[in-house]
Amino acid sequence: MTVDPGPADPRTGARSAARRVSVVGGSVIGLACAWEVARAGAADEVVVHEPDDSGPGGVPASAAAWVAGGMLAPFSEAWPGEEAVFALGVDSLRRWPGMLRALEPHVPPGPPVRTAARTHMLAVDEADARDLDMAMDWAARQPDPTVGATRSGSGSAPGITAADLRRVTRRELREAEPSLARVARAAYRMDSEGAVDNRVLLAALTRACVAEGVTWVRSAVSSLDHVDADHVVLAAGTGSAALAGLPVRPVKGEVLRLRARPGCEDPPRGVVRAFVRGRPLYLVPREGGLVVGATQYEHGDDRQVTVAGVRDLLADAETVFPGIGEFELAETIAGLRPMSPDNLPFLGPDPTDPRLVHATGHGRNGIALTPVTAATVVAHLQGRPGPPAALAASPDRVRRG
Repeated sequence: MTVDPGPADPRTGARSAARRVSVVGGSVIGLACAWEVARAGAADEVVVHEPDDSGPGGVPASAAAWVAGGMLAPFSEAWPGEEAVFALGVDSLRRWPGMLRALEPHVPPGPPVRTAARTHMLAVDEADARDLDMAMDWAARQPDPTVGATRSGSGSAPGITAADLRRVTRRELREAEPSLARVARAAYRMDSEGAVDNRVLLAALTRACVAEGVTWVRSAVSSLDHVDADHVVLAAGTGSAALAGLPVRPVKGEVLRLRARPGCEDPPRGVVRAFVRGRPLYLVPREGGLVVGATQYEHGDDRQVTVAGVRDLLADAETVFPGIGEFELAETIAGLRPMSPDNLPFLGPDPTDPRLVHATGHGRNGIALTPVTAATVVAHLQGRPGPPAALAASPDRVRRG
C-alpha cells in the first residue's frame, strides 16, 4: 500500500517525512542511503532488507563492497567519451570529505576509514603510455560539474586543477614512491583522489545507521511488491536485474589482500594504478598491508578465484613493485560488480513506479559513487532537485528487459 508522504514545505520545497522507507540491499550503497535518509529526517522509519550478516558487525561479506579496493578515482578512471561517468565521479569525489567528517564519530576503534590521499597512475610500455596520455589529456579538459561551465575564452575547465591531475616526471614519481620499479613510460599524480578501507567503511556506516535508529530485516526480498513501505530504495547490486528488470549484469573481479612481514620493503604510500601489458592493475595501501586488484571476467555468477587470475595479478604487481614477493598472501577473494551497459548507475525515481527509487548498477565504482548516490536518493525523497551530474544516470534512459 502506498501512503502519500504529504505536501512540500512552501519555504524549503522539501516534503514532510515519509512514514517508512525500506532499503533493499545492505552493502555500502544501501547502508549509506539508509543513514542519510534517516539523518536528513526524510522518513519516520528506515528499514534495511539484507539477509547476509556474515561479516564483522553484521555487514554483508558476499557483496562487491566487501571485496573492493575502495579507490576514489574519477580522474584515474577517466576515458574519452564517458563524459557523464566522469562528471558523476567528480561530483561524488567532492562530497567525500563531508561524508568522512560526518562518519568520524561512528568509525570503530582501529584503522581509519581513509587509507590514502593520492593516486599515481602509470604506464609500463609505449602503447599503454599513449593511451594514458590521451585519457589524461581528455580528463584535464573536462568541466568540473561542481563548479560550473568552462570560463569563456580560457580554454580550461574551472575546478580541474593540478591538485586533481598533473603529469609527473620519473624523478618525481621516484621521490613520491621510492619502492616502485623504474618502469614508467608515463606517469600522472592525482592529489584529490586516494582510497578508503572498504571494510572499515562498511562497519562505520553500520554503526551510523544504528545511531540514527535504522533497523534491519534479515530475510531475502523475492519481490518488491512484498516490501511494505511508502518508498523502496533499490540498492541490491546484481540482484536488481531480477527485482526490477534493470539491465544490470555481474562482472567478476578478483582481489588479493597482502600482509606485510618483518623485513618487507615498505609498500607504496598512496594508491598506485598502472597499465601493465595492456592489463589494468591497482595497489592500494591498507593498515599493515596492501590490496592488489583487479581482474575482470564476464563469467556470470562466478565467485571462484582462479590460478590464472592470481598469477597475472602477482606478475603485474611485481613488475611495478618488486618488493611484493616478500609479503604474505593473506586472502584471495572475488566479487561481482553490478555493471550497466553504459557504465552509469541507475539513480533516482523509477519512471513507472512512484514508490521505487533506484540506487544500483554502480559497476566498479560503488564505493567511489556512494556520496552522490545517497545525496540523489535523499533529494528525491525530500522533493528537491538532485545533483545535476546524476541526471544522466536516471533510470528512464533504458528500456527494461
